[in-house]
Amino acid sequence: MTHFGLICPASTGHLNTMLPLGKELQNRGHNVTLFGFCDAQPQTLAAGLEFRAIGESEFPFGNRTKSLAKLGQMSGRAALQYTVNLLKEGADVLLRDTPRAIKEAGVEALLVDQVTPEGGTVAELLGLPFITVCSAVVLNREESLPPFMTNWGYNLAWWAQLRNRVGYKLLDRIAKPIREVINGYRREWNLPPHFTANESYSPLAQISQQPAELEFPRQNLPKWFHFTGPYHSQTGRQVPDFPYEKLTGQPLIYASMGTVQNRLLGIFKSIAEGCNDLDAQLVISLGGSTSPESLGSLPGNPLVVGYAPQLELLQKANLTITHAGMNTTLESLNNGVPMVAIPVANDQPGIAARIAWAGAGEAVPLSRANVPKLRTAIQKVLTQDSYKKNALRLQQAIQQAGGVNRAIDIVEQAVSTGKPVLSQT
Repeated sequence: MTHFGLICPASTGHLNTMLPLGKELQNRGHNVTLFGFCDAQPQTLAAGLEFRAIGESEFPFGNRTKSLAKLGQMSGRAALQYTVNLLKEGADVLLRDTPRAIKEAGVEALLVDQVTPEGGTVAELLGLPFITVCSAVVLNREESLPPFMTNWGYNLAWWAQLRNRVGYKLLDRIAKPIREVINGYRREWNLPPHFTANESYSPLAQISQQPAELEFPRQNLPKWFHFTGPYHSQTGRQVPDFPYEKLTGQPLIYASMGTVQNRLLGIFKSIAEGCNDLDAQLVISLGGSTSPESLGSLPGNPLVVGYAPQLELLQKANLTITHAGMNTTLESLNNGVPMVAIPVANDQPGIAARIAWAGAGEAVPLSRANVPKLRTAIQKVLTQDSYKKNALRLQQAIQQAGGVNRAIDIVEQAVSTGKPVLSQT
């Protein structure tokens, strides 16, 4: 059996993707250790996996949580720049400390989250096979597609292609600090520099929890790229109490802005006003951003909770109002639930654009998320059959994609053979 190491950010969205993969590896008899900052420890241990802390002096327990709370008050380019700074700080510490920790633990292969590209450099230094895990939107660069942080749709017109190139130049400028940190260590370790983001990803297998049907048409993905569908599980998750007795039996609208970019509290009031007077019950999950009492009285008297059992409520929902985080998006589609997406920052605009492109919902940019526009989008998605039909189409695609089992089949094959695992499509 193999000792696998997991590397991913210490945030709920990324842990909810990586931990189920680690648990399946463990169920198949492998040893699994997650290497990360202290804030990832409780969720990792709750999943029954081993944990090794990195950067305890720089990032003691609660440090990343506070940083993410600050991020939750931002949107747009400011949030993206702040995220880049967080990732740069994390990359420096991870590159410094993780190689020794991995060697001491006796790790033989790595699963690396795509948003921690430094993990591939660690694997290269140690001569370990690694697999790239795309827990967010697929980040592989392709100039025919818009950059992930934009809400631009898929368009092959010349002007759209030019716009894409300009967007990637801006992204390169913003992400330059991360690339400089990684290349600094690569020079120190006598490894050739990386000039493009795609060089950071695995040459053996890259797995994405998106179904292919939720991605824009791709032309240049490597032959060892696999759309496996989502890895949803209760692994490592706490299931909060919920007053199910307060559900009225009306059509259910579930609203969540995630657990990170959820502190722009005015949007919850706008959502409540947008749903007011509909023949539906609105449930709002605050994701820990504040207490339900602090919001005061909201129009329509929605059911507001600090945390919600999201997987369970989505089985009852008719519509999700979401920030377009990848996990909530896929969990909604896994239940055939269409969406109104209000993206805030980072990859959320790109995911919202894909929701709209797939016909499974409407996207309303945060800057335009006033009550009339939200009400129009909500009524449209609730009443027009095409959105539900497309959500069910994507649900079927998810069910056929293979999920955790297929992903780990690919991981095991890549590690046991040391050769790229080619996609069958």
